[in-house]
Amino acid sequence: MSANRRFRRVVRIGPVQVATYYDSWGREKHTAACTAPRCGFSTDYDSRAAAELAARTHRCRAR
Repeated sequence: MSANRRFRRVVRIGPVQVATYYDSWGREKHTAACTAPRCGFSTDYDSRAAAELAARTHRCRAR
């Protein structure tokens, strides 16, 4: 089954996008995902502050 997520409060911090969504159990989650080619960084957090911190400190290894 594919995940149908509706992202809201999407902000871009450098190459990383931070967004908020509700998971399948109705809990609010926050994700940080790098949009650089061949990077592959993407992770979910329980707090918006943690996702934004990950976005600010992320360094792409792919070049």
